[in-house]
Amino acid sequence: MGITEDNVVRVLVTGATGLLGNNVVRMLLEHGQQVRVMVRDSRANRSLAKLDIEIVQGDVKDEESVKTAMLGADAVIHSAAMVHIGWTKEKLMQPTNVEGTRIVGEAALKQKIRMVHVSSVDALGIGQEDAPANEETPREGKIPCPYVLTKRAAEEELQKLIANGLHAVIVNPGLMFGPWDWKPSSGRMLISVVKKQPPLAPRGGGTTCDVRDVALGCINAIGHGRVGENYILGGENISYFDLWTRIANMTGRRPPWRRMGPFISMMVGMFGDTWATMEGKEGEVNSAALRIAGQFHYYSSDKAKAELGYNNRPLDQTLEDAWHWFRKHGYLPL
Repeated sequence: MGITEDNVVRVLVTGATGLLGNNVVRMLLEHGQQVRVMVRDSRANRSLAKLDIEIVQGDVKDEESVKTAMLGADAVIHSAAMVHIGWTKEKLMQPTNVEGTRIVGEAALKQKIRMVHVSSVDALGIGQEDAPANEETPREGKIPCPYVLTKRAAEEELQKLIANGLHAVIVNPGLMFGPWDWKPSSGRMLISVVKKQPPLAPRGGGTTCDVRDVALGCINAIGHGRVGENYILGGENISYFDLWTRIANMTGRRPPWRRMGPFISMMVGMFGDTWATMEGKEGEVNSAALRIAGQFHYYSSDKAKAELGYNNRPLDQTLEDAWHWFRKHGYLPL
């Protein structure tokens, strides 16, 4: 089932208020598709305002609401997930990331519709600065925080259903930037560089991509992805120091002085963990996040380019578009 303007289908999107899900919804509409979204709160959400979509109330953790939302759909793009890089919140992530994926997959199997599951490069093996990983790289080397473990467990649950006949494809996006980042998610990095102008950048790096390109990759996976296969949707592999410097130069801010050394990284992470214990709430600065940021999450998207027609626009364009979007919507000063 290829998606074209002459082949109108109804696609159910979970996680439609998030960065990727919101871009998927908008791109489906641009391609003339009928779109249904499942949200926990059926009241109007500004991320979905004025969009010609069908909104149904439900939660991916609830089997009955998922079944209802999927009635009459031709495909489902499952992008709902809980994201937190740290040592805590596993009890919150497990029901959404793992059980929610299983529930969506079971419903898609019973109703015989196609499914695209949005995972993450964090579920894959680790890349290296001089050797990007791919879908076949052994799943070793990642810091075993709950987000990594639950995203991997979700894929394992899905593979069991695929073995029983589910038509599902798994996509693994990298670090996404772009418009419609309402919450915001990965855009917090850009906002932090602009507002705080941190003097030190993490030691590692990542595969950075435009959320609009990833959204199109997800849509293309419905008709062109091979059942049971993973597809990395990455982009430019760049160190965080170089990325932060590029953001700072683009926005007229002060770039970081240098990379964070191992000792400083360890001390900052320990401070974050101690603060979390005192406050009873883990923030974005913690030892898991710092250890992950010290790795090079470099990946190759060659498979997605060959099979899904996946392409990347220049990173500078992506960052500039994201910056302008955040300014237009009041996240950053004009």
